[in-house]
Amino acid sequence: MSDNLLQNIHNPTDLRKLSPEQLPALAKELREFIIDIVSRKEGHLGASLGVIELTIALHYVFNTPEDLLVWDVGHQAYGHKILTERKDVFHTNRQLHGISGFPKRSESIYDTFGVGHSSTSISAALGMALASNLKGEIDKHHIAVIGDASIASGMAFEGLNHAGVTDANLLVILNDNAIGIDPSVGALKDYLTSVKEGKNPKENNIIKSLNFDYSGPIDGHDFDALLKELNRLKHKKGPKFLHIITTKGKGMQLAEEDQVKYHAPGKFNKETGEILPKSEENLPPKFQDVFGHTLVELAEQNEKIIGITPAMPTGSSMKFMMDAFPKRAIDVGIAEQHAVTLAAGMATEGMIVFCNIYSTFMQRAYDQLIHDVALQNLPVIFCLDRAGLVGEDGATHHGAYDLAYLNCIPNMILCVPMDELELRNIMYTAQLGLEHPIAIRYPRGRGNVIDWKQPFEKLEIGKAKLLRKGSKTAVLTTGFIGNNAIQALDEIENQELYSHYHFLFVKPLDTETLKTICENHEQIITIEEGTIIGGFGSLISSFCTENNYLISVKKIGIPDIFIEQGTVLEQQQICGIDVNSLKTIFSSR
Repeated sequence: MSDNLLQNIHNPTDLRKLSPEQLPALAKELREFIIDIVSRKEGHLGASLGVIELTIALHYVFNTPEDLLVWDVGHQAYGHKILTERKDVFHTNRQLHGISGFPKRSESIYDTFGVGHSSTSISAALGMALASNLKGEIDKHHIAVIGDASIASGMAFEGLNHAGVTDANLLVILNDNAIGIDPSVGALKDYLTSVKEGKNPKENNIIKSLNFDYSGPIDGHDFDALLKELNRLKHKKGPKFLHIITTKGKGMQLAEEDQVKYHAPGKFNKETGEILPKSEENLPPKFQDVFGHTLVELAEQNEKIIGITPAMPTGSSMKFMMDAFPKRAIDVGIAEQHAVTLAAGMATEGMIVFCNIYSTFMQRAYDQLIHDVALQNLPVIFCLDRAGLVGEDGATHHGAYDLAYLNCIPNMILCVPMDELELRNIMYTAQLGLEHPIAIRYPRGRGNVIDWKQPFEKLEIGKAKLLRKGSKTAVLTTGFIGNNAIQALDEIENQELYSHYHFLFVKPLDTETLKTICENHEQIITIEEGTIIGGFGSLISSFCTENNYLISVKKIGIPDIFIEQGTVLEQQQICGIDVNSLKTIFSSR
């Protein structure tokens, strides 16, 4: 067998020219190709290594792109991208102007559905299958590949529930590796474990009960088993479900042994797998760690404090609370809607609930936020991690909309700390007791205060702060991006013209300070790391109009476009909110 099968494969048509006996050698090459590039360029590793055999088998057996393949979330789609005409540009993965880290319809005909958030694949593939039926394309196949963590989400069950009463030509493949980003949790995970261990009676099959043709579990790394079963299913009509067992990180020992760390390990030695250390000496902490450690500190003093996270204990640093107080910290799995209403239920019983959800995932629980929390005025404390621009994950993961979608909800308090000290102090203030729900948004990555573990201070809700007094223009910022404004104002020549106000609270707005600003300045510039449509700047502009202040308001923030993958600095430059862009704006006035 040749050692360079991959170099001659540009698309699935080339792949199908191989004999089945050559596929294991191709799998080895494909793994090495991914490991080589991700070791140098960074990205998601373990998920793609775990589905190499499945990826090859699907494109080998089915006639993609005519047959439609949907990957859930898409962390695991690197092998798919390489086999579908993107091998030569794969080194640009997650970079500005490069290919996306997730499947994306505008990128390739083989990417049938844009993904990034979990549990959408079954509904999407079912929609495609029903559309094919209506068009008379009855021989077309529609395949959804979903992990055991994602299938536990409500939306996946909604899709299964509907699919089971249709004649859709749908194949759902459960990639069961007992882990998403963190280990899977919940009763469904326990059920799947019993199935894998042969302890579950055949008649006690959830999927079969939903009218699917169920088969498995089979070894997802065994080409003979995969090809045989996929070829059988190819000739069966109606909804089908194949349960495969895989190992996340397969083929790289350290990635198999530490699946959490090697989900997205950063740069590493491709020969040994050893992660290349980054010097973290004398660096400010990550906001998520300040949250996690502060929560434990507060929980030690206040036994009513509860932590909730939907499947992000490591990423959100809720893990610290889970280790310290396992009964008071809950990972509910990929179930943001449930997390919010669970928090609401606990709040009715007097618990002080810190519900930590990434800003982009909070979008998935918007109705629960309004209907179950705000409408009942329950003082749940939402900690929205990864707010603003998030870098290489790109458009699906930015926390760009929370300022706009939260400020319109009655009863909500909306707090946007500029640094770690404000994050600590608003968490402290919130657990002392608030009359309303509060959302605290903070960015991905490091802050700027090394000595952050200071004594707690109670903050006054709804108060803005004057950072710099000037004569002509008032710069109004909210959140961490205010640090860019501070630096830009420090480096311009005409700095005496500028006042700078930090609005820790977007809601309630400090209207008294706003009146003073309007009466003592000629113009206002607002800066936010969120969409300028309906965001902080829009609130300021509305205030000026409604109160008949004839003052111009220039709004700077994320424009009305989706910002693609790149570094955070590159994305800030696109939006004009990096230090140099702000210096140019300030210097031109």
